[in-house]
Amino acid sequence: MYNILIVEDEIEISKIVSKYLEKSGYNTFVANDGFKGLEIFNVNEIHLIVLDIMMPGINGYEVLSEVRKISDVPVIMLTAKNLEKDKLKGFDLGVDDYMIKPFSARELVSRIKVFIKRIYGEEKSVLICRELKLDIEKQILTKNDMDIEITSAEFNILKVFFMNKGNVLSREQIIDRAYGYDYDGYMRSIDSVIKRIRQKIEEDTKSPKYLKTKYGAGYIFGDD
Repeated sequence: MYNILIVEDEIEISKIVSKYLEKSGYNTFVANDGFKGLEIFNVNEIHLIVLDIMMPGINGYEVLSEVRKISDVPVIMLTAKNLEKDKLKGFDLGVDDYMIKPFSARELVSRIKVFIKRIYGEEKSVLICRELKLDIEKQILTKNDMDIEITSAEFNILKVFFMNKGNVLSREQIIDRAYGYDYDGYMRSIDSVIKRIRQKIEEDTKSPKYLKTKYGAGYIFGDD
């Protein structure tokens, strides 16, 4: 899975971009200032950075300058200015692309996909967890190479679990990553979907092997 770092001080923008990216199969890290962005970058494997220019503390140009001292990771800058001199400054520092605010989150995701494919190759379309395989493009689940019939709702939840193996996810996190703002159902209805998934993938639902409940916290998938 590819890791995208979003460095943006406008929290609403960073939330929207993060949700669109995670629905597209990426893992995201979010920082609301330049210092935090550099801290995250220095301790994680980041494949692409979405970087705002105007931020408190240190601005995007300064963050980019520090990143370029140690990495050629692709950087897409977000700016409210459409001035040639500002763009030239960024290109001189090593920015790869620009998005002018306000921008389309879908267009940003499309541009990110182009960079990821160009630099890192084709994205994995089949996710694996031991005997289970989830084909993202065909929306097919198999166990020991035998097809398991799943609904669209089950696929959306399974995709989140496959992309977050070993991590405890709350109901809120599952809903955000599977549906984002489009979800208008009840929080507890996710439990019903997860119950159906268990019945399809587990040999013993009372002692699940793949999808376990962490009481008071949420669910964990694929944790040995």
